[in-house]
Amino acid sequence: MIRVRPTREADIRRLDAVERSSATLFGTLPDLAWLAEDRTAGLEAHARAVAQGLSWVAVDEADQPVGFLIAAVEDEAELHILELAVGADHQGRGAGRALMQTARREAEARALSALTLTTFANVPWNAPFYARLGYTALTAETMPAYLREALAAQAEHSLTDRVAMRLKL
Repeated sequence: MIRVRPTREADIRRLDAVERSSATLFGTLPDLAWLAEDRTAGLEAHARAVAQGLSWVAVDEADQPVGFLIAAVEDEAELHILELAVGADHQGRGAGRALMQTARREAEARALSALTLTTFANVPWNAPFYARLGYTALTAETMPAYLREALAAQAEHSLTDRVAMRLKL
């Protein structure tokens, strides 16, 4: 049974391990294997999201985080998913979907117009997962400036094959 709740400050120190566990799946892709050892979102990003009420954890029966989602409000109109991670042992059990549904409910409660994210276009558990949730890929002409800037910054860090996606509410 997956339960999602707001992230507590006491959870933050555990989220690095969740993110590292989640990233191990990239080790199966030769061109992206380096991501399994790359940096994580970090304590500051998590603390900021918690303070803004934009961080949630999926927890196990012992109330320990097995996944998380952090977000930010962009352009005062859209909830941007900064990071979604589910530990390797809990993937495929609905935690990611439950976290994304929680983010959607939060965006609706805040009367925002959409949710957005950036992800790998051709990694099976990235863009196709979000497409199944109703997200559509944006073109350079249809994406807001903050998403163009995010993709450009990611490209500077060797993150190519990326796409920006949006779910209109």
